[in-house]
Amino acid sequence: MAHPGPQPHDQLVAEMTRRYIPNRVPRPLTYYLSIGDAKYTMRLEPAACTITAGKVEGADCVIKSHPDVFEKLLLQRQAPGALDIARGRFKTSDVALLALLRDCFR
Repeated sequence: MAHPGPQPHDQLVAEMTRRYIPNRVPRPLTYYLSIGDAKYTMRLEPAACTITAGKVEGADCVIKSHPDVFEKLLLQRQAPGALDIARGRFKTSDVALLALLRDCFR
């Protein structure tokens, strides 16, 4: 099966490492991001943020999101609304780590 090629949100994900604010996480954390059809593993450490393509097992927080909702979360620091959650456009395994994630990026 061929890779679908660049996704519109790939640029946002790549930019996240530049927008990361150091020293916001109390310990290394791993997030699994499923944004549309794309899957990423994000590792937050006090000094840096690294993002790789693909899924990781045992992530501290899992986020499944429609690309538009994820973009608002990171760029506008806007939490997903009740309708986004009710319509299945956003899911997370840990609300506290979601809030922390939002505070880790400019």
